Amino acid sequence: MSNKSNRVKPAETELKEKLVTLNRVAKVTKGGRTFSFSAIVVVGDGNGTVGHGLGKARDVSESISKAVDDAKKNLVKVPILKGTIPHEQKGKYGAGKVLIKPASDGTGVIAGGAMRAVLESAGVHNVLAKSQGSSNPHNVVKATIDALKKLRNPYDIAKERGISMEKLYNG
Repeated sequence: MSNKSNRVKPAETELKEKLVTLNRVAKVTKGGRTFSFSAIVVVGDGNGTVGHGLGKARDVSESISKAVDDAKKNLVKVPILKGTIPHEQKGKYGAGKVLIKPASDGTGVIAGGAMRAVLESAGVHNVLAKSQGSSNPHNVVKATIDALKKLRNPYDIAKERGISMEKLYNG
């Protein structure tokens, strides 16, 4: 992998946010139960930039806005070729394991809940995906972003090896 970071500054892009999960958490105290909310949000510009965030607060809208702010701090750039990903890739985070494969035009995003939100926010239109480990949305989102971060652009690989694109694919 190249030394340069694939992080993106949030100010330079127009981001759309997508709520993955909203969880009501109860804390039992002497005076009864105290409810708070935790929200996982994915933000992306639909053009190769995606990030995720977690927000916790006593109120739903506040937890979502905190999650969006957190997501804007963790943006990464993803290589996208002709509406799909350049190659097959596995990602892992904790017990969450995911597999993403490129797909031909017209396939659509074939992925389950949390993965679908991440892939659509990133701007991937045709992809086959499978979540293989934990179904916990926290880990699935992080594993999907891990897989997307590991993707390598074929143009960069050809340049790195000093060969043409034709030779990269045919050689």
